Amino acid sequence: MSFPQSFLDDLRARVGLADIVGTSVKLIKRGREYSGLCPFHSEKSPSFTVNEQKGFYHCFGCGAHGDVISFVMNTRGLTFVEAVEVLANQVGMDVPKPSREAQEREKKAKTLYEVMEAACVFYERVLHMPEGREGLEYFRRRGLDDKTIAEFRLGFAPDNRGALKAALKREEFDEPLMIEAGLLIEPEDQGRQTYDRFRGRVMFPILDRRGRVVAFGGRVMGDTKPKYLNSPDTPLFHKGQLLYGLPQAREASQQDAPIIVTEGYMDVIALHRAGFRGAVAPLGTAVTEEQIGELWKMTNEPILCLDGDAAGKRAAVRAAERALPILRPGKSLLFSILPEGEDPDSLMAGANGFASFRKILDSAVPLAELVWRMEVGGRATDTPERRAALEADIQKRISAIGDDAVRSQYQSMFRDRIWQLFKGDRAKGGGSRPAPGGGNQNKKFSRGGKGGKKDYFWEPAGKAVPGMSRPPMQKRRVVQDCILLVTLINHPHLHEDVGERLGIYTCADSDLDNLRRAVLKLLDGDPGLDSETIKAHLERDGLSETVLRVVGADILAHAAFARPETPLERARAGWEQVFSMAVSSLEDEEAKYAVRQLAADISEEEWERFSHRRDDLARRREKVFKLDD
Repeated sequence: MSFPQSFLDDLRARVGLADIVGTSVKLIKRGREYSGLCPFHSEKSPSFTVNEQKGFYHCFGCGAHGDVISFVMNTRGLTFVEAVEVLANQVGMDVPKPSREAQEREKKAKTLYEVMEAACVFYERVLHMPEGREGLEYFRRRGLDDKTIAEFRLGFAPDNRGALKAALKREEFDEPLMIEAGLLIEPEDQGRQTYDRFRGRVMFPILDRRGRVVAFGGRVMGDTKPKYLNSPDTPLFHKGQLLYGLPQAREASQQDAPIIVTEGYMDVIALHRAGFRGAVAPLGTAVTEEQIGELWKMTNEPILCLDGDAAGKRAAVRAAERALPILRPGKSLLFSILPEGEDPDSLMAGANGFASFRKILDSAVPLAELVWRMEVGGRATDTPERRAALEADIQKRISAIGDDAVRSQYQSMFRDRIWQLFKGDRAKGGGSRPAPGGGNQNKKFSRGGKGGKKDYFWEPAGKAVPGMSRPPMQKRRVVQDCILLVTLINHPHLHEDVGERLGIYTCADSDLDNLRRAVLKLLDGDPGLDSETIKAHLERDGLSETVLRVVGADILAHAAFARPETPLERARAGWEQVFSMAVSSLEDEEAKYAVRQLAADISEEEWERFSHRRDDLARRREKVFKLDD
């Protein structure tokens, strides 16, 4: 159901965002904004802000962002339509009536939800009847108690072609609806009757984000194939978009529980019972882009918990390939590897199951490290041609990253790692020879742990990651850059004194540097702009996320002088001090980079490049400090 844009605009204007947020968050007014503890993740100091004038909330801790409608949706578990209706009722607005076609679609969807719920109740009931004894014994052997069985609404489909159909007909659901819901199979032969899709299987209901039954997964009791059977895609269910255990994981994520992606239904249940309530599983497929997006709604870095065998490696590669094009700042994946022959369910059954699994999670490697191992593990780098091939393959892999800022960071990190790798080769008196089997890239994922051969996929390739976490110097520079920018945005009159120096300065982060150029362009064109007007221009230019990052409470905590209410002279003194430190940091980083590049290849071309870089650095530093005089 859709609403006219004019109605939605009017609704947002009438509803007080701070009033709605204030029903679940204790807000304190600070200037034009309100702040409080974020309702979407656990924190001790406030990083959640509400801007009533602009109509949005933002959390600088977890990245949650939206308007009054999305706040009601996310805090109360409502759909868009339901949230709109709740808010409209509060302010006495009449909700526009949907078209006849929209009403028919909504009525049909409601009926599908009802038939799925009735089927779930049927399977739950049968599990505790004589027909379901086999299924109940299976769950008991797997260590499940009545509480867990009830929480996950587990059930049993009797080995009878018409049991569910008959039960649902008694509740006045018709066969076409059951077919559309995926509960019955309609034979292609017109003369044959429909029959139950699930028979002789323990049943796992699959719930949507709001906890409604939309599909089922069934595990057969005997040796019949397939072992697992899922519902087909229906108007309510698309298996590539949902995750098993999603409602429980969403709730757990609000308490900062780790979000863990494992393989099967029983793995999810075992982890929940052990206290890892953020566990989910894909539905019989490799993790999809849509599922990764769903994971990112709960946490910035979900952990994919994979088997250490060949299938686990293939799953890791597929997940990496699907994640790279949709990466964005702050959003990524972690990968943890299970011991061979183990799964979360079997680990939890052991004496030290919780501690063992916690250790596995703590050793999870970032996506960037996995990409490095995919390309470098077990590969020869003993000739210029092989090194060039390695660099080309890594560049090709990185080019799949869609976000410019993230791709730039990958390129920078891998440049350092390649330099470290080749530097290590030279220190050993030559290149790195391939492991037994040569440098055939197609084979490098297949060297398992058997027969004494080293696993080049899961084991670290080359030296420790220089730059997997941003070095302290780089962290300081980013904070310094943010302080320089927020001080100028909050005190535009400083532009007359600092604009020229900031104009020849380069921020460490590409997003921040784009913001630097945009702020200077605005003030160069109109030095009289005030802070709010500058922010409004920047938002219209698509820089709102970067502005929020810069003007947030976490940056201002480092520099009280940058706040809008600070006297101009104090703000100027603070800016000068931070700028001086930032330029010194820049000098150190540039010099170290130039020396690294020189050490990598002392050719004439590299010597000229080094000399140019050294001279350029000297000129820039001289120019910056000359402006200070």
